[in-house]
Amino acid sequence: MPNTYTQIHIQFIFAVKYREGVINSSWKDELYKYITGIIQNNKHKLISIN
Repeated sequence: MPNTYTQIHIQFIFAVKYREGVINSSWKDELYKYITGIIQNNKHKLISIN
């Protein structure tokens, strides 16, 4: 079938035991930038982070 488009949405959830907040606010922004860069360099689209 010509002009058939598909789109897959994948959700990743990272959690630690007992749901403790281990991401320090002093480096949280840098971590999110790093994760975003990895996703964009692989030609994917990040919809939401955090």
